[in-house]
Amino acid sequence: MAEALFRQAVADRSDFEVSSAGVAASRGTAASRETLTVLKKRGAALPGFGSRRVAKELLKKATHVFAMTRGHLQVLESTFPEYSDKYYLACEFVDLPGEGIGADVPDPIGMGSRAYEEVAEVLDLAIPKIIAYIDGTSKKA
Repeated sequence: MAEALFRQAVADRSDFEVSSAGVAASRGTAASRETLTVLKKRGAALPGFGSRRVAKELLKKATHVFAMTRGHLQVLESTFPEYSDKYYLACEFVDLPGEGIGADVPDPIGMGSRAYEEVAEVLDLAIPKIIAYIDGTSKKA
C-alpha cells in the first residue's frame, strides 16, 4: 500500500524511483484484497506487484529507506548496518493524532477492512512529510 500511495504522490516527478521490500516478506506474494480495495478507492494501483525481501542490492541503490515500524527498522539496522544512514521511520516526520511523532504505521493484517483504511490515512499524513524531507536532503545538480 505504501509503495502505491507513494508512487501516486510523486507520479508527476521524474526524480523519484519508488520501490518496496519487506524484512520478512516471501517472494512473489500479491497484495491483499483489502489493500487493493483501499488503493482502488484512492485511484492508486499496484500493477504486477509481488512481494520481495529486502536485499543488499536494493539498499545500496536507495537514497532513503522508510520502515513502517520500529521493529522493521531494528531488523534493517542489525542485518544491514552499513546502510543505516539511509534508514528512517515512515512516520518520523509527522505528528500522528493520539500517537505523536515517530509512531509505527499500524499493521492491518487480520484486523479487517477498516484497519486498512486507517493505514492509508496514516500514510496520507506521512507521505507528504517524507517527500518534503527527501527534497530537503537530496543533492541538487
